Amino acid sequence: MEESGQDDITIDQRIAQRLKGLRAERGWSLDELARRCDVSRATLSRLENAEVSPTAAVLGKLCAAYGLTMSRLMRMVEDDFAPVVRSNAQPVWTDPENGFRRRSISPPARNLAAEVLECKLQPDTRIIYDASPSPGLEHHLLMLEGQLQVNVDGRTHDLGPGDCLRYQLFGPSAFCTPAHAPARYLLFIL
Repeated sequence: MEESGQDDITIDQRIAQRLKGLRAERGWSLDELARRCDVSRATLSRLENAEVSPTAAVLGKLCAAYGLTMSRLMRMVEDDFAPVVRSNAQPVWTDPENGFRRRSISPPARNLAAEVLECKLQPDTRIIYDASPSPGLEHHLLMLEGQLQVNVDGRTHDLGPGDCLRYQLFGPSAFCTPAHAPARYLLFIL
């Protein structure tokens, strides 16, 4: 868990505040949100109260329920738009469950559609997203190091350094690393 310096509030606390706000904006109870995203009411309550750190899988389910990309959600909890994003100011989020690390190199902004993420997965890691947060999002995944198997809408792609996978995401997806190799890649989302 890393901080970006916004009034000494951790990123997990800002995520919790934003999740609570999104639910309130829609007028949903915890039970209604649990039904929409298939996450237990107890887990949702603990997330909204910053008692636990969210995992990528849970954030993926919540973002799908709210119709947001994970990066858009993260943008909502980060500082305002700046044209230059210095390396030390690029927000980093780490999944406490599996060590998945996501650095927002070029975060989304109100007037810019694209974003760039640097992602790192440890060996023998599997992350599954049940649905696209916003059907039809364009993705360009550029492998930098390691090996990665990506399943998009039922098709499996084995990727190595230098490979680029381009796709529009409409359904579920999965990212898997083999037992002997991590993966580091850039993800461009439009």
